[in-house]
Amino acid sequence: MTFALPQPAVHGEVRIWSLPTGPLQENCYLVAGAGGQGYLIDPGEDAARILALVEATGVQVQAILLTHGHFDHIGAVQAVREALKVPVYLHPEALDDYRSGQERAAQFGLRLAQPAAHDHDIAQDQLFEAEGGLRLMARDLPGHAQGHVVFVGDGFVLAGDTLFAGSIGRTDLPGGNHPQLLAGIQAELLTLDGETAVYPGHGPTTTVGRERQTNPFLS
Repeated sequence: MTFALPQPAVHGEVRIWSLPTGPLQENCYLVAGAGGQGYLIDPGEDAARILALVEATGVQVQAILLTHGHFDHIGAVQAVREALKVPVYLHPEALDDYRSGQERAAQFGLRLAQPAAHDHDIAQDQLFEAEGGLRLMARDLPGHAQGHVVFVGDGFVLAGDTLFAGSIGRTDLPGGNHPQLLAGIQAELLTLDGETAVYPGHGPTTTVGRERQTNPFLS
């Protein structure tokens, strides 16, 4: 397929490609170190485009990492895992959302290719590494969804649906908890350096400092 390669953001030796996918424009991320190995984060939809990105960049994907189990973040999981022959990591408390993805997508009038069971659990402080300086630390941050995690790197965080530019994740879905989400954002994200780039599950990139100062949900 014809594919216009997006330009990566660069954090030292780490490169991050962002690819909005599906009708909800969920951000799938491809993250790689200087050695060419990396991870796919939240392949939400559009498996062909995601695979074209992987092929065009030459990144050797080690695994699929999921921030949470909501349907808009998992729609391409099965096709991508089969094509790349890589395992899928998910927090065990996100299993209810993951297993009911097809049903919940239908509630929004959408279709989902339900993925098979995940391969490995994600635990607090679990470290995912790849050649060339890539280190991603998993941190628990529920509230938008049960079992939600964020992945903290050197100068950036892959935040899923916790913190957005000018907003936060919705908490009116099953498993949502507004006070828990706010407490998690304060503990896990706002304690990071202000220059830390925040790569959210939807919408544009922001920084921790910008959200500290201007996000109306955090005042």
